Amino acid sequence: MTIAYFDAFSGIAGDMTLGALVQLGVPVEEVQVLTTSLSLSGVEVTATDREVNGIQGVKVSVVDHQSATRSGHRSFTEIRTMLAAARLEAAVRDRAQAVFAALAEAEGRVHGVEPEAVRFHEVGAVDSLIDVVGTAVGFNRLGIDEMYVSTLPLGRGTVATRHGILPIPAPATLELLRGWPVRPDDSDVELVTPTGAAIIRALARQGRPPDLRITGIGYGCGDRVLADRPNLLRVVLGEPVFLAGRDEVVCIEANIDDLNPELFGHTMERLFEAGARDVFLTPIQMKKNRPATLLRVIGDTVDRDRLAAIVFQETSTIGVRYSMLRRLTLGRETVNIETRYGTVAVRVARAPDGTPNIAPEYESCRRAAKAGGVPLKLVYQAAIAAYENR
Repeated sequence: MTIAYFDAFSGIAGDMTLGALVQLGVPVEEVQVLTTSLSLSGVEVTATDREVNGIQGVKVSVVDHQSATRSGHRSFTEIRTMLAAARLEAAVRDRAQAVFAALAEAEGRVHGVEPEAVRFHEVGAVDSLIDVVGTAVGFNRLGIDEMYVSTLPLGRGTVATRHGILPIPAPATLELLRGWPVRPDDSDVELVTPTGAAIIRALARQGRPPDLRITGIGYGCGDRVLADRPNLLRVVLGEPVFLAGRDEVVCIEANIDDLNPELFGHTMERLFEAGARDVFLTPIQMKKNRPATLLRVIGDTVDRDRLAAIVFQETSTIGVRYSMLRRLTLGRETVNIETRYGTVAVRVARAPDGTPNIAPEYESCRRAAKAGGVPLKLVYQAAIAAYENR
């Protein structure tokens, strides 16, 4: 597995991302050929070495020699059509589509329109198209399986756009960064661009990256000269030291001794529907030896307040505790297996030594058992055997 860690100490933009990937080994010729694949005549792509504060990086530049006669305004629908018609590998097309889809959703929320009705202005220009599709090419070429990003500096001030003067970060950029760790920054420049934020939203995973064995380092250069730091994006490639993934979850707890037990089932259903990873009940003894129930809810850290609100709404508690927990998780996949009882979904995880952990999906097995009129345990046994013998 190859992991990319984006150390965005000076923010992130599309050209900076592409420059770092080129320095990591993506041939610039594979980016230049995109002008033909996307039917963009009169476009020149160059990659030049540049020294910034003593650090050697790569600056990717896109020059549109037909900009005077070409509209930089493209709708989300037009860009999807361009990508569908382009000669691109499926994985490249899918990643590029995901980046523009994330941006269309954010722009749609800002302007109060459906994503399909969004018209990109700056991001619809030729350079942004090359930056996004070139990044997708780079991920594919370098075999990047997962991407993580550092805390992002927001910057401050204003920026001139087709919609007029807007605050930094631009509204669409902030929408894209919902749920991501950010920090206020005193730089009076746009450090995170909409394209950079869309790349993060579509391609990166939240949480802490696993411990890495570094295999490559690339620096992508931005256009501006910053007074307080080098204007570079550092991308670190590595392999996980352990195959187990790592993330953080929140644990919300409440001791409840005065709730009708019939209501706990409904509470659990609401919490699961709201995205809880797990909900469970434990019998406990409280003061004065009163029997009670310990309610525990495990969820994503960004969902803490939403899950706690449901606990307050559906139970009698007047307070909850919460703590942050770190997890080690195995990579997993779901595969469909043909059995004598029909197609059954099986979840497969692998331990660090490669040992598979096979778990047939309950609902899939239940449907097969009901359709075939056989005991559920026979479907489980058949699914495991079919996976092992495939």
